[in-house]
Amino acid sequence: MLDQATIAVIKSTIPLLESAGPALTEHFYQRMFRDNPELKDVFNLAHQRSGGQPLALFNAVAAYAKNIDNLGALAGAVERIAHKHTGFLIQPAQYHIVGSHLLATLKELGGEAVTEEVLAAWGKAYGVLANIFIGRESEIYQEKAEQPGGWQGGRAFVIERKQVESEVITSFVLAPVDGLPVLDFQPGQYLSLKLTHPDLTYQEIRQYSLSDAPNGRNYRISVKRESQGQVSNLLHDKLQPGDVVEAMPPAGDFVLTAKSDQAVVLISAGVGQTPMLSMLNQLLAMGHGANIRWLHACEQGALHGFKQDIHTKCRQHAQLLSRVWYRVPTDQDQPGEDYDFTGTMALTQVRDLLPDDAHYYCCGPLPFMASIKQQLLEIGVNGEHLHYEVFRPHRRS
Repeated sequence: MLDQATIAVIKSTIPLLESAGPALTEHFYQRMFRDNPELKDVFNLAHQRSGGQPLALFNAVAAYAKNIDNLGALAGAVERIAHKHTGFLIQPAQYHIVGSHLLATLKELGGEAVTEEVLAAWGKAYGVLANIFIGRESEIYQEKAEQPGGWQGGRAFVIERKQVESEVITSFVLAPVDGLPVLDFQPGQYLSLKLTHPDLTYQEIRQYSLSDAPNGRNYRISVKRESQGQVSNLLHDKLQPGDVVEAMPPAGDFVLTAKSDQAVVLISAGVGQTPMLSMLNQLLAMGHGANIRWLHACEQGALHGFKQDIHTKCRQHAQLLSRVWYRVPTDQDQPGEDYDFTGTMALTQVRDLLPDDAHYYCCGPLPFMASIKQQLLEIGVNGEHLHYEVFRPHRRS
């Protein structure tokens, strides 16, 4: 635990952090990659170039400083980030590297305001946080290794099947090269892939939501092609059935928790439907007796993945109802058949289909998520029944 003097010093630096803004973490990453280029094989460099990762790290550092005397408020963020870290095989020694560059960045950018007292306080504070992460990540590594079908580190998987789902989404079924069972996962979790290829300058690690129910034999991920996405384009265009990739055990804290007698509403936009598919398939496989609602938004029919799959499931399961929004349908898209509403998702249009006691699981881009959360709260949904995952960069220490 931190002493009160250290806590006071950390809180006194909040104005300094806020005045520096994301420039602080941009400098940190530049410094770290300059002196420790081996970490380019760990971090997503696309998120560095877009500015997403420096911003995510800055927000995390600022939140830590503001809650330094109430670390319990950060428990959810710690759990989410710890799961992310295990997908990147983060090790204790890397925390020392990050800590040294963080303190050096504060000293280089803070000028006279960053005294030895400030550096000492941040050194203590970072040490406490690092130990929290190291401890939790060690537990996760061990838990995954000890479960049936589990493992630690990377494991070789062959691309068993490749299925085009829309103009931008392709599914990949991955089976273990060793032919042994694979670890079960909780619907909503993701799989981390480690990729090396002549087209890639560095080893790249990416995390993709699992898009089917667990079966103990293989995993399915469904990947959106990003226009500037080096790895997503590699998966879509170059990797074929028979090719081998390396995967870490499934992880993630966004998981299906609803009980068998609780109604479930699955809300998604774009490729955010992938963890929703895993949840839906698991609910149906388990014979979920309560109502299930599938609400999905996308641009138009050509980008609408898994459309026929959902239609088929609705015909087969009376408790499942689907409603779809196309923001800009084309002449080929048929209302009432391909989609139900035009424009962005408005929950007032389906309010009569939303059970008051339902659990809501949502996934999609940040603006979509912000809108849906606000709409759900406005119609009176219990905040404890709202579970969501945002597709965006997360801080990796």
